[in-house]
Amino acid sequence: MNGNLEYYKVFYYVEKMGSITAASEALCISQPAVSQAVKQLERSLDTILFIRTAKGVRLTEEGRTLASYVERGMENFIKGEEALERLKNLEMGDVRIGASDMTLRFYLLPYLERFHEEYPGIHVNVSNGPTPETIGLLERGDIDFAVVSTPFELAPGFQAQPVKTIRNIFVAGNHFSHLRGRKLDYSCLLENPCIFLEKRTSTRAFMDDFLAKKGIAPKPEFDLAISDMVVQFAIRNLGIGCVEEEFALGALERGEVFRLEFEEEMPERQFCLVTGSRELISIPGRRMLEMMEKGGENLL
Repeated sequence: MNGNLEYYKVFYYVEKMGSITAASEALCISQPAVSQAVKQLERSLDTILFIRTAKGVRLTEEGRTLASYVERGMENFIKGEEALERLKNLEMGDVRIGASDMTLRFYLLPYLERFHEEYPGIHVNVSNGPTPETIGLLERGDIDFAVVSTPFELAPGFQAQPVKTIRNIFVAGNHFSHLRGRKLDYSCLLENPCIFLEKRTSTRAFMDDFLAKKGIAPKPEFDLAISDMVVQFAIRNLGIGCVEEEFALGALERGEVFRLEFEEEMPERQFCLVTGSRELISIPGRRMLEMMEKGGENLL
């Protein structure tokens, strides 16, 4: 491309305003600087673009040809700057979040509600899936950040910040009342039908790892994709279910299931905010992250 982009900007304003003086005022630069920019562009293109008249300037035929293209380009530049300003002011833009059913329901949802109230022009896209899939989305750059539950592995360059403590529990329906109120050994899972989440979930991975250290590897009757269904299967006495505690609270309060007690409780685990380079996160995404990092658990 011949010439400097700044010269084309000056050319656009001179053509739009119809005079060197008006262009100078619009651009906040001196009239000699405007005239010099026009001359430099004409020299680089080896073409006369303007004819000076008593009332200002008029485009030559060559100038009109060039102006038809420069005008479209400059207007796109201006629109781009306006869009960027709206983005910086959080009037538009996108936030891309990865979360599991569990982290969405028991951590993220109140923040989404608050963020939407404060920034209604921002579009929020939540990719819903198990922790390993969500981490994969983050590593590929398909989401701004992730809210996932431990355990998980991170590639170099990614950071995890714990934001909430959670616990897995085992529940069962009344058919298994002979286990109620007893301090159990985990070997009882080998003697009774079990209902677990699929292996690709963090809840199942955490449970399997804990039980493996005790030499116990139960084979479930049912492998399910959704924690709510684990509770529903337990209510119908189809086996002993393992879920994150909050999924079972309603059924526990209604007496539809009871919580099994063990001599050693399964350790707690965490929900974590996982991020990569902050510079690669969208401006609205960074604002939502700030909201979540400063908010603690006061919205929960």
